[in-house]
Amino acid sequence: MSPQRRRFLDLGSATPTFIGADTVIVGDIRGTGLFVVSGEIHGDGELKGGLNLSVTGRWHGFIEAQQAVVAGTIIGGLAVEDKLEIGHTAVIRGKVSARTMAIAKGAIVDGEIEVTSGAPVVEFEEKREAD
Repeated sequence: MSPQRRRFLDLGSATPTFIGADTVIVGDIRGTGLFVVSGEIHGDGELKGGLNLSVTGRWHGFIEAQQAVVAGTIIGGLAVEDKLEIGHTAVIRGKVSARTMAIAKGAIVDGEIEVTSGAPVVEFEEKREAD
């Protein structure tokens, strides 16, 4: 029996920053570590760590992060240094760039897609339940 494959953000050890589903933040966000966003943000993000944008999460602005898993909505764009996973419930309107990228069937990306490593975009069918 092979070990269960995990999302790369599941392996983090530091305490994450949570933005709850009923929270609205207006202003730019900068920080280190994992950010788990279930609420709404209006402003740019400079994250020195990972982003997990849940199904209920909405971000209006441009985001820079080291890694990201996106299941919610981004209006503005996303630049990821390393790995990006776009889930089947995701809607991204704006430019998206990452070293490596996986996009689930059903995801909507309305904008330019750039893979900085030159590797092809991996398409997959989501088998996990929505966050």
